[in-house]
Order: sequence, then C-alpha cells, then structure tokens
Amino acid sequence: MKRVTILFLKIAVIIIGIPVIALCIFGLPWVANEAAETHQELVCFIYSGIIGIYVSAIFFFVALYQAIRILSYIEKKKAYSELSVRSLKNIKYCAITISI
Repeated sequence: MKRVTILFLKIAVIIIGIPVIALCIFGLPWVANEAAETHQELVCFIYSGIIGIYVSAIFFFVALYQAIRILSYIEKKKAYSELSVRSLKNIKYCAITISI
C-alpha cells in the first residue's frame, strides 16, 4: 500500500474517534444530568446505563488503537505477521464486548 493511503486511513480512524470522545466528555454528562433531573425515580438505571456506555467507549478506543497498530504494521511490510493477527484478535474481542 502507498504511504498516502495508509496516512489517509490513520487520519480516518482518528476522525472516527473524535466525535465519540466529544460525546463522552460533553454529551453524556449533560444527558445524564437532564435525565436525572426529570426522572428522579429512574436515577440508578440512568447512571448504570451511562456507565455501560463509558465502558463500551473504552473498548471502542482500544479497537481504534489496534486498528492504527495494524496500519503501522502494513506500513512496515509486516501485514501478515503474528503481531497483526494479535491486533485483529484484540479488535474481535473488543467488538464482542461492545456488543454485549
């Protein structure tokens, strides 16, 4: 693969992560506070849902990091190495955890 293509893919992975981290920092606390103020009886369910979203966001960022590692292995001509297979397995486990 050409270096320009790999750089484009790395930038695309970073751009995918930016809205998610912005949502985790700014959006979710605001939604949690608004929902807790309007629905006092459901506060424990709201906060447990928010915690679940944060946990799945952690695994999402781990998967994005593994994708960047795979792209760097491709750049170094180690696309079919044990390291890239391990990164793909980590992405698979992160996807399974996010799905659960």
